[in-house]
Amino acid sequence: MRGADIKLGVASYSFRKFPRAQAISMTKELGTPYLNVKDVHLPLDSTPEQIDAAVKEFHDAGIILVGCGTVTFNKDDDADIRQKFEYAKRAGFPLIVSAPTHAVLPRLEKFVKEYDIKIAIHDHGPEDKNFPTPQSVLEAVKDMDPRMGLCMDIGHAARTGADLVASIQQAGPRLLDMHAKDLADPHNSDWKAARDSQVDVGEGKLPIRQIFAELVRIKYNGCVNLEYEIHPDDPLPGMKKSFAYMRGVLGQLKTSAA
Repeated sequence: MRGADIKLGVASYSFRKFPRAQAISMTKELGTPYLNVKDVHLPLDSTPEQIDAAVKEFHDAGIILVGCGTVTFNKDDDADIRQKFEYAKRAGFPLIVSAPTHAVLPRLEKFVKEYDIKIAIHDHGPEDKNFPTPQSVLEAVKDMDPRMGLCMDIGHAARTGADLVASIQQAGPRLLDMHAKDLADPHNSDWKAARDSQVDVGEGKLPIRQIFAELVRIKYNGCVNLEYEIHPDDPLPGMKKSFAYMRGVLGQLKTSAA
């Protein structure tokens, strides 16, 4: 679960074709307790009672809920934002991975301060009109509350041409969460082809070892959550290979630092 002091977890979007009970079982099979919950496994419109029941399922299985998302914030409206923060508060999520618009950020910051729940803005690559790159997120939040930060998706960031290691360094304490994946063709000029080149972590061209080394160097204390978007009907074999590779890298880094 930990290697070189980095927590490896799962973005439950990886299990989007499966009900919550199976998502929990597969997370445990991967040997990690850390889970970021997508709303397919706990709908945003759940009642308090439904949230409580779901949280009990997670906790009874030994799952540690590290956040939720990605949650869209496209309405500059108190009621819409409060409902989502109440959902996160009820479930005990310390962090919301989010896809906001620029216009909603000042209002989001107000709720971050009120609820003490972090907002990690997800970079979504060339097709994202709001926050395509880690740098676009960092520029937007640089003067905001420190709990307003970045969820860096290394696959999407690579497709924009961003230097992944330098982006981590630039983010520093604003890096609140990370989505891990690997791409065989990250720099294809056709962003769709690049996106669709996802492979098991370690089989692509992203600098995974260098990424983890930089996370260790900056003493990153968030999670690196595997977001496995391929083979949705049978994700576990590839996810196991991805975890084995990431654990191997972290083990090597820990050994070299000893």
